[in-house]
Formats: sequence, C-alpha cells, structure tokens
Amino acid sequence: MGSCVSTSNRSTCSSRSNGEKVSPFCLEVGCCGQKRAARRTFSDHVISLDHLPSIPSRIFTNGKSQSSCIFTQQGRKGINQDAMVVWEDFMSEDTIYCGVFDGHGPHGHLVARKVRDALPLKLLSFVNSSESKQNGNRSGKAWFERNIKPDTEDSEKDCSTEDKLNSTWREAFIKAYKAMDKELKSHPNLDCFCSGSTAVTLVKQGSNLFMGNIGDSRAIMGSRDSNDSMVAIQLTVDLKPDLPREAERIKRCKGRVFALQDEPEVHRVWLPFDDAPGLAMARAFGDFCLKEYGVISIPEFSHRLLTNKDQFIVLASDGVWDVLSNEEVVEIVSSAQSRSSAARVVVNSAAREWNLKYPTSKMDDCAVVCLFLDGKMDSESDYDEQGFSSATIQSNHSDDGQKSEPSLQRNFTVRSADENETNVASVEVEVATPLAEDQNWLGLEGVTRVNSLVQLPRFPEKRPKTL
Repeated sequence: MGSCVSTSNRSTCSSRSNGEKVSPFCLEVGCCGQKRAARRTFSDHVISLDHLPSIPSRIFTNGKSQSSCIFTQQGRKGINQDAMVVWEDFMSEDTIYCGVFDGHGPHGHLVARKVRDALPLKLLSFVNSSESKQNGNRSGKAWFERNIKPDTEDSEKDCSTEDKLNSTWREAFIKAYKAMDKELKSHPNLDCFCSGSTAVTLVKQGSNLFMGNIGDSRAIMGSRDSNDSMVAIQLTVDLKPDLPREAERIKRCKGRVFALQDEPEVHRVWLPFDDAPGLAMARAFGDFCLKEYGVISIPEFSHRLLTNKDQFIVLASDGVWDVLSNEEVVEIVSSAQSRSSAARVVVNSAAREWNLKYPTSKMDDCAVVCLFLDGKMDSESDYDEQGFSSATIQSNHSDDGQKSEPSLQRNFTVRSADENETNVASVEVEVATPLAEDQNWLGLEGVTRVNSLVQLPRFPEKRPKTL
C-alpha cells in the first residue's frame, strides 16, 4: 500500500462457471463465451474483463496455481492497496503472466485492482496485433509456439528470431502500459489525479522472461551459482526519483526532486509551484497531477534467457522490500516447508521484521508472488496441511540500451524507530480485520511511516468572472 501523510485537511481529490476449463482463446468480447462454428485463430480471440472470472488458470487471491503461490496481507493503514495476479496458459500452454501492483493515494486500491485486471488484456491485444501485422493471416498463437524454441541449425536465424521476439514483446509492453494509463485518465468513475499504482509484471514464455516495471515494487530470482549455492539476482530496478536519469527527466519537465529534512534518504517528486504531493517514485500509473512534470508510465523493459540453474522468481510490493533484503527473501523461499506456503512465509517474515525494526511505524501492506520455474508444486494434501482449502486454491471471486543503475537492497522508505520516539504506537503482527470495500481510505490521517505521498496538492479555487 503506497500511502500519504497530509499536513492539511484541504484537498482537491474526490473521492462459465460449470466447471469446464475455458481457454483464453475461446473467449470473446460480447459473445458470452460462445464459440463460432468455424475454426478460430489466435487473432479471433479477445478477452474482456467480464470473462476473467471464467478463467480457472488465473488466480488473484491468496492461494496457489500449478507453478506458483501468491499471498497478500493488509497492513495497519487502512484498506489493502496491494493487488497481485498469476495467469497460467496466458497465450499458450507454457506462457505465464505474473504481476504485483501497489496502489497509493485515496483511491490507490481501486487503481491497483483496475491495472491488475486490465493490463494483461491490453498486453495480449498488442502482442496479437503486432504479430498479425508481421505474419498476415498466420495465427499469432501458432507463431509464438513455433518460436519459443527456434531452429538451432542456423545460428543467424536463431539470433534473428530472438531479436524479433524481444522486439515484439518490448513494443507490446510499452504500448500496453501507455494504453493502461490513458484508460485511467479518462475513466469516468475513478479519480486518479492524486492516486496511482506501481506495476512489476512478467511474461515467462518457455525459457524467455520478459519484464516490465514502473515504481518501486520489485522482482528478484533465486538461482544457483557455480558452487550450487542459492544466490539472489535482482531482476528490476526500483525506479526512485533519485536515480540520475529519472531525476534528470523530472527536472527537465520542471518538476522538483528533493528529500525532506526529517527523511534525507527518501527523495520525492514535487510540483514546481507547491510542496506537494511528494511522490516517492519516478514512474507510476495514475498520479496525473505530476504527469506534466516528469513522472511517466513508460515501463523499464528487460528480457532474460532462463537457465536450468534458475529456480524461482519472487515479485513483491515495497512492504516486503522495506524490511527484507533480496538475499533474505531468497533464503526464506528456498527454505520454506512447502512451496505452496512460500509466499505466505515471506509475508509473515516481513510482518515480524516490521514489528522488530520499526515498532513505532504502521506496517505497510504486503503482496508476494512466488513463481517456481520448474513448474512443480506440492501435492494437494501438502497444501491442505498449510491451512488452505481447495476452495481457496481455485477461488476466483472478487477481492475487496541504457546503463544499468545501482540496485537497492532495501527500499529505504521507512524511518527508523529512533526518529519516531515521540510517537509510541506499537504494531501488532496479526492480520487486521479486512475492511469493507467502501470504507474510507485512512492513509491521510498522520502515520509515522514514510509514505509514497506526503501531501495532496492544493489549487486555488476558480473565481466567478466579473462583468
């Protein structure tokens, strides 16, 4: 949960389920899941938001899939603003989509959930569109399945195919993120002016890993080195305002970047004319009050070829990275009693660390996705022993060319306990009672944790024209 601390009360922000497995390629907008009589190609199949609950290979609540487990826990600052999703058989049988989204601002939870649901559909659409243009009437699905393992007889052809695949996904990620932000801006019922969300997303297709990232949610990988020891590899960079290229862009657009005196390690983005909102990330969905001043929604895209030494990938929101290092998370996942419990164990470990390291701060929301690259999970009985039921596992019900930058081991977005001695309010590790969907967002009511936003901007009221 990204969050805000306000020093003012003034603000301009307002407030087929019959058991049959449904393939994404058998869903179409406006057709209610019905199939055409003729044979359909990849380009014929479009998925709408209404069809998402009918996809059994997609999970977004606490549970597991065939190759992953996911878990989220509400923090102590109000409604859970984190969202997560794993979608297996995304476009073919060996393609998986994963994402974690951390909302911030008064409507951050709604933004995160909207992005969780809509972004993968846009990604599918742009990939399909790109391949339809390049291959004419050839099925896009068939093209991807054919090119996951290119012909090894001709190295030049292999290189060309890999470059083409990389280019296609890069273009699709960038266009999908752009379209997502455009949809949020024009949404009639969702005010994203001072609310937004991070996004760390990946598509695993065979041995190819494609990733898109904005904000400070993070992806890491557990892999074995030459000594067969488990090591942590950071896959994304936390896109903070103090990264040189991010700060340069923001300042070029007349935005300001500086840290407050009482939190010198947290650089923020400020309007040129007001000490607000103080956004603690350089890229995000939403946050349209800062889009003219250097904050963008263009993702940092990367492509990686996986090897047999790579074991698992962890996506998580900053509620985890604020208190656990990459190495600690890899150790927790690799030593978990069962794979099915790995995501929950990471969240529980983060909760304990919040209580120990920052007893005067309000614990942030945590969301974790653990994707195991060999595609194997525990047996059903093992999973039940961990306290989850089959109903939980299958639940799809609505839930409430640049130089590399130095990697951050922690997000550094929390104040130490010493800095908050005047505010003594211990944090309990237990999960707070889930709040109702329509409960007011409480992040502006003064908390001791450093937040994603400091203050909502104030704009002068328009005066009536005089005759």
